[in-house]
Amino acid sequence: MIYLAKDELESMRLCDLLGLSQEEAGKKMKVSRGTVQRLVTQARTKVTRALIDNCALVMAEKQQEMESKK
Repeated sequence: MIYLAKDELESMRLCDLLGLSQEEAGKKMKVSRGTVQRLVTQARTKVTRALIDNCALVMAEKQQEMESKK
């Protein structure tokens, strides 16, 4: 299983689905553009890995929840 955090999904939704810039997404999420860049990169990597490796993609509310399930 691959765990995708809620903020990773939100960053992908804003940038990839809605077409916002990382700067605009950062303002909506109340984080820096650099944080959005990191989140989008992590999310895309996880989604790609889940598709390529045929793994379940599981939504997690928080980073702590993801770490406790490893």
